[in-house]
Amino acid sequence: MTPEHETDGTMINGAATNMVRAQTRLGMLDIDLSKELFFPRGLMGFEEHHRFTLLKIRDEAPFLILQSLDDPKLGFLVGDPYAFLPEYRIRIGDAEQNMLQASDTSPLAVLVTVSIPHGQPENTSLNLSGPIIINHEARVGLQILQPDVNPPRVYLHLNRGGQNGGAS
Repeated sequence: MTPEHETDGTMINGAATNMVRAQTRLGMLDIDLSKELFFPRGLMGFEEHHRFTLLKIRDEAPFLILQSLDDPKLGFLVGDPYAFLPEYRIRIGDAEQNMLQASDTSPLAVLVTVSIPHGQPENTSLNLSGPIIINHEARVGLQILQPDVNPPRVYLHLNRGGQNGGAS
């Protein structure tokens, strides 16, 4: 455990919880380790990072932070692609499905990384070529390259008021 973390064996309703106080991209937060996700292959460009958790930015926000539990500076803005592109489809091979410990794909959650250029929220985009697949029951995740996605990135054209003007 890095110096940015401290363990707290708190009791809730008579049961011990496994909470960790951790520095994150959103500041110092209490992280419930039962929500920890293990990425056996890490993420593209960050293969040495394996432990993550999902953090809410705000209750009404359409995006989450996929926060590394190994490096407080490493967090990815992610979102549900189906909220913007209901027709989005991905391929999961048998090997990946086995790594995700899923007998079928129905319990799997799909997230994509989101880019918001500094000072240009209207140019927010979703990266569709490297979706992040999560089995919340097994607490395992994988990023699976989708080489034939066209287009590989979709711009959301969000207006400054935060309303989705539609994807294109």
